[in-house]
Amino acid sequence: MNPFKFPARLAGHFGLALFVLAALLLPAACARDDSQAALDAAAAELQAALEAKAAERVLAVLHSGFGAPGADNGRDWARRTMALMFMRHKNVTVAVLYRDNRRDPRVPDRAVTEAEVTLLGAENLLPDRAAHYRVRLEWGLEAGAWKVTRLTWE
Repeated sequence: MNPFKFPARLAGHFGLALFVLAALLLPAACARDDSQAALDAAAAELQAALEAKAAERVLAVLHSGFGAPGADNGRDWARRTMALMFMRHKNVTVAVLYRDNRRDPRVPDRAVTEAEVTLLGAENLLPDRAAHYRVRLEWGLEAGAWKVTRLTWE
């Protein structure tokens, strides 16, 4: 058995970590306008909240209509997934292999982040689990703030 492969039943539980990881990929230093700067700040808050295991702060970055595959209530799914992830892994590390953050100037209230990441889970310093994902984060403006509207992954 390969100790660095996540069991299939756990792969979905790391979905929430995936959207956070993808959010980490947004370039904070390359703000082109106020809207891009706000998007970068939202991504930075999402990252900080996950690293701090602060579920309520993560939920604050999710759109009120947040959705994920197979989840009837995306926000409830996110809350449960975070609880499981935070209990199972003391440390979660993301290795970013590729990222592409796009905003369509014709639709200024939407953005998309696509990325390839490897998630490493660990109880101590050395990883004991690893998985590779292709993720897509869809962002939308809600009350003037960037929020994650949808997460998908392979």
